[in-house]
Amino acid sequence: MEIFPCLSQFSPAARPTAVAIGNFDGVHVGHQRILKTLVAAATKDGLQSVVLTFSPHPEKVLGRGPIKMIQTLDQRLAGIGRSGVDATLVVPFNRRFSGFSTEDFAAKVLAGALKARKVLVGCNFHFGKGRQGDRRTLAELGKKYGFAVCPIPPVLKAGRVVSSSLIRNLLSRGDISQANRFLGRPYEIAGVVIRGAGRGKGLGFPTANLETENEILPPGVFISTTGWGRRRLPSLSNVGENPTYGEEPLHLESFILDLKRSLYGKTLVVRFLKRIRDEKTFENSDALIRRMDKDLALARAYFARRSEL
Repeated sequence: MEIFPCLSQFSPAARPTAVAIGNFDGVHVGHQRILKTLVAAATKDGLQSVVLTFSPHPEKVLGRGPIKMIQTLDQRLAGIGRSGVDATLVVPFNRRFSGFSTEDFAAKVLAGALKARKVLVGCNFHFGKGRQGDRRTLAELGKKYGFAVCPIPPVLKAGRVVSSSLIRNLLSRGDISQANRFLGRPYEIAGVVIRGAGRGKGLGFPTANLETENEILPPGVFISTTGWGRRRLPSLSNVGENPTYGEEPLHLESFILDLKRSLYGKTLVVRFLKRIRDEKTFENSDALIRRMDKDLALARAYFARRSEL
């Protein structure tokens, strides 16, 4: 997949394009349906399949409320790339771009720069200055500028419409089981191992403390895998403030089962599989060790029943 960082650098192949528009944060099961439909439509009509996405998220620029992203931009692009699309255009979203009228967006971006013949959008799609346009507006403009608009219906799971905002809410509460169901895979956090307080090693549970760019840290203690490259190892991961030792800034630390080596400076990926419990305050270190031994037993039993590595 080719990645273009702005409109001016987009250089499509000789073929016109089929375009899917959206933030695609999380690349969840709803996004996966859109991307699968995009690739199929482009292949059928001999078009180049292109994703048009934005960074930063428009809500961060327009200030309609705080928003935390499910993924970093690199994670989002990797997820889009796995769908088999030909190219992704990442438009830097700023005040100038947000001021595009609906007609300018259709004429200059879709018909002009992208040479679009098909445009795929979600049913709640809005665009143009002040979000004045919707998919019906786009369809009317498509008749004028030579592209067809294909609205993609939402995906329902457990009676709920799958959306990035729903998943953000679930992750912020630590509901990893539901979040993973809607993502279609385990939630991931990537980070560089930094030096921590060293308490885990003293307790017999040496942990890797991760400094991460991911914005959502689901609170609690989790069965997880932690690894690098193609290697994934069973682990226990904690997101919290270490209240037993006085509150610290919210952070992620991972104890990799049966690994005896230093990981300082290494970039790791933690995949959250199952939430065990809330983080809690223990009366002393011995009580904390007893609880961690129980958590470890739960993790070993979990991996003994499954092959998720």
